[in-house]
Amino acid sequence: MKRKLKLLVIDVDGTMTDAGIYYDENGNELKKFCTKDAAGFFAAHKVGIQIMVLTGRECAATTRRMKEMKVEYLYQNVKDKVVFLKQFLAEHGLSKEEVGYIGDDLNDLPPMSLAGYVGCPADSCPEILEIADYISQAKGGQGAVRDVIEHMLRETGEWTKAVSEVYGIGV
Repeated sequence: MKRKLKLLVIDVDGTMTDAGIYYDENGNELKKFCTKDAAGFFAAHKVGIQIMVLTGRECAATTRRMKEMKVEYLYQNVKDKVVFLKQFLAEHGLSKEEVGYIGDDLNDLPPMSLAGYVGCPADSCPEILEIADYISQAKGGQGAVRDVIEHMLRETGEWTKAVSEVYGIGV
């Protein structure tokens, strides 16, 4: 199937992380991100897909990692993802067919209805697994985001070229 996404919306907890919330002795929230996801982010950027990270929590670790990943849009502490995303898509003139969404849990289910492509980690809740276009074999926080993006770009024939350009290798 040939699709051309312009925006990929990605959840954080349980999708880019293992869904655990860690606190240090000073009360700072810590997250463990999978470095393998970077290849997916960079490949998506190479083929012209912008990335929005949309999460219901706010964390300095998320801000830092998404800055490293050069995401175009980072929105944290968003309690109603549907209302937020509807407004964003209208403001940017994006149709459902131009939007992909990667998430794992019930709070992602309603906004996924605004996307033309849905991917998720292997350990997503049953309701997400039911509607996903692609279910990664990886769990959240273990490279699932990279796997979903790789699968998506392999379907469109863009993965090999994108990875070659990003990393200067032939794959």
